[in-house]
Amino acid sequence: MHTISNTAQTDNAAYFAACTRAQHRARSSYFTQYVIMDREFGYIAVDEGDYSPMPMEMIDRVVYAVTGKLDDEF
Repeated sequence: MHTISNTAQTDNAAYFAACTRAQHRARSSYFTQYVIMDREFGYIAVDEGDYSPMPMEMIDRVVYAVTGKLDDEF
């Protein structure tokens, strides 16, 4: 029998919540949305447009990325 600890379940829930948030934000953004692993807050979704350029410290902690869906090119 395989048992998952409460910590692992909470960690997975936080990861999937951050991924869902990033996907939702990407629909209305020109910029890539990243999920970053944060020691203090767990997983957080950030917009590439908020950081120009993104610090290497943040890039090293990226665990998921969604390309922004808005495009001005026709």
